[in-house]
Amino acid sequence: MARLLSLNTYNYRRGGSDVVFLEHDAMFRAQGWDTAVMAMHHPKNDPSPWSQFFADEIEFGHKYGALDKLAMAGKVIYSGEAKRKISALLDKFPTDVAHAHCIYHHLSPSVLDELKQRGIPTVMTAHDLKLACPAYKMLNWGGVCEKCRSGNLLHLIANRCIRDSLTVSALIMLESAVHKSLGLYRRNLDRVVAPSLFYKQKLMEWGWPEQQLAYIPNYVDATAYAPRYESGDYFFYFGRLAMEKGVATLIRAAAQAGVKLRIAGIGPEGDALKALAAEMGGDIEFLGFVSGDPLWTWVREARAIVLPSEWYENAPMSVLEAYACGKPVIGARIGGIPEMVREGETGALFESGNVEELTALLTRFSVMPDAQVSAMGEAARRYVASTFTADRYLREMLGLYASLGVQIASESRKINKGV
Repeated sequence: MARLLSLNTYNYRRGGSDVVFLEHDAMFRAQGWDTAVMAMHHPKNDPSPWSQFFADEIEFGHKYGALDKLAMAGKVIYSGEAKRKISALLDKFPTDVAHAHCIYHHLSPSVLDELKQRGIPTVMTAHDLKLACPAYKMLNWGGVCEKCRSGNLLHLIANRCIRDSLTVSALIMLESAVHKSLGLYRRNLDRVVAPSLFYKQKLMEWGWPEQQLAYIPNYVDATAYAPRYESGDYFFYFGRLAMEKGVATLIRAAAQAGVKLRIAGIGPEGDALKALAAEMGGDIEFLGFVSGDPLWTWVREARAIVLPSEWYENAPMSVLEAYACGKPVIGARIGGIPEMVREGETGALFESGNVEELTALLTRFSVMPDAQVSAMGEAARRYVASTFTADRYLREMLGLYASLGVQIASESRKINKGV
């Protein structure tokens, strides 16, 4: 069997991209592949036999001394330490293909340089827009922004795009300038996987050649979720409480529509959103951080899940998870969300940031016959179980690896052909 090396900042389930990294590794290991991982040391990391090759921890939220800050700045741009660590790992684990996920500041593209020098085919999944936008999200305090597409990175400083900090924004501007001028991503990556057609198109608009991009959607194991098609009496949002998620728009719309809203999650805008909800009135409850079975119970007992994003979402796992639980999704018409919501069949779409349009949708769903809402949930479950499957993901990923010259064993070839 072939050998796969997966790279990511964290080796625990911190966010959606980390889940994909861990499950991708587990999927190929289950196929009989030899696998290894490289990440950054972190107190919450899962135990790994490869941890001796992990890079030292860098966290922007920590307080560092002047010398530590200088060393950290160098690592963010190009980490010699990470390059040495991956070189030692590859000496012990000569791999057939490498798959990077989120490695940007913490491992840096120095690891890609080492892989290229050794002639190892390297793939990266674009979980965000960092390969185009230095600030990841094409978003600043004024809303969606693509000003850096012109090549003028001074916009990062002018808008303080990173953490609203002049210093950190200046560092990331320097990092991006160096990476782009040296082509550290463009010349070292054989393929970039876009989980949404929107991200593939957006990367092309920012200069990535189409032949270097591959569209492979995310997946969910629908059998791991128990669906409940009966309609509840509240709308539900679960996710990060951050500006780009559009939760303020949802709170205003729910209050105007007079519907019940339950919100699960934490984030930097938590206090401000609670204050807004108190000001608007209405039946709005914040549940705090919820995970595991309690979270899925809240999802299953809802009337519909709402995804009110106000940035270029990629291919949100929350949509697939809601579908697997048998729930329709009301989503903002932005980024990759419209690719996942079948209007009138598995949910509905509204203009991102439009309070009045979302208010009208919440009102319509609240008075819609329960049988009609349940039928949407059933259609959503069928859709995710037939389209966004692990078999499809594995088949398409094996095909991608094979196109880069990776020798796929006979059993994997059968899967790749859909047998």
